[in-house]
Amino acid sequence: MLDTLDALANAAGSVFAQAQDALFEQVMQPLMYAVGLGSYLEDGFDAAGWLLVGLCQITALLLVLGPLQRWRPIEPLPTDDPTRRALGAAVRVDVIYTLVHRLGLVRVAMFFAIEPLWNSLFGWMTVHGVDGGHLDQWIAPWWPGVTDSALAGFIAYLLVLDFVNYVLHRAQHRFEWWWALHALHHSQRHMTMWSDSRNHLLDSLVVDTVFVLVARIIGVPPGQFVILVAVSQLLENVAHANLRLGFGWLGERLIVGPYFHRLHHAIGLGHESKGKGTLGGCNFAVLLPVWDILFGTSNFSHRMAPTGVRDQLEEEGARDYGSGFWAQQWLGLLRLAHRR
Repeated sequence: MLDTLDALANAAGSVFAQAQDALFEQVMQPLMYAVGLGSYLEDGFDAAGWLLVGLCQITALLLVLGPLQRWRPIEPLPTDDPTRRALGAAVRVDVIYTLVHRLGLVRVAMFFAIEPLWNSLFGWMTVHGVDGGHLDQWIAPWWPGVTDSALAGFIAYLLVLDFVNYVLHRAQHRFEWWWALHALHHSQRHMTMWSDSRNHLLDSLVVDTVFVLVARIIGVPPGQFVILVAVSQLLENVAHANLRLGFGWLGERLIVGPYFHRLHHAIGLGHESKGKGTLGGCNFAVLLPVWDILFGTSNFSHRMAPTGVRDQLEEEGARDYGSGFWAQQWLGLLRLAHRR
């Protein structure tokens, strides 16, 4: 069975590699030469891979998740026109976030902004023996055949990185300074498949930095890292979708779905614990609910509570999180500086 799955994975990888080569040679490379970036061709090839992944993800959202949301929504759109238009405008901003993140625009900006820092850090790690570990080799004595199976190694890396995501997410809801940024993600009052990418850019930078460092330390192969991120992101889109989709008692304890994650976004539930206004919450897992089960932060009820942040409510001060991309980014910085 494992050999068959490995063969399918290798075949899919081969198709992706061919598509990446074609995209780079026919589009990226000529464009890079035209704008004077010929010295960054190796990085451009990597960017072509991320761009291809993003295009595949967006295609899946439009052709699969979008129709499913319209067919079986958890939260139907309101019938009155003003509210419907306001919610539609908020969702369109989430679409902008998705395009910015998934098509590599954020990665390009970060590359030119902090690439020298990355090079220095990775060089320091190599000199001090921190770089170059391989998780699949470490666990080989306990998991026979793992070093011979790309799929087994992929699962091992997925488990570790998903746990890291859980810890990071708990931290986002634990520290006031981090919540000031992460609250933007929770401020969407009408969750859809586009809501996953609704994040403050500084928040994304912190999370991505830790994620990349851990992946580097445990030796995730570059090709597998792209697939790990792609799979995680697509499943996160499903978890945020306005979709009445249940996986059954067992399934909902094996993988995060829309019901489980919607409670994480619920006002007074998902970002509060031990009383009103106290940071904490439930259902922090990104892919695997096992982490919430192990650490006592799971809630598997199907309660359909409104989503958002408590301080958005009129009786709690009606805090403004911004209606556009740049306004939301600026207000996040002001919250971080305790100026609003």
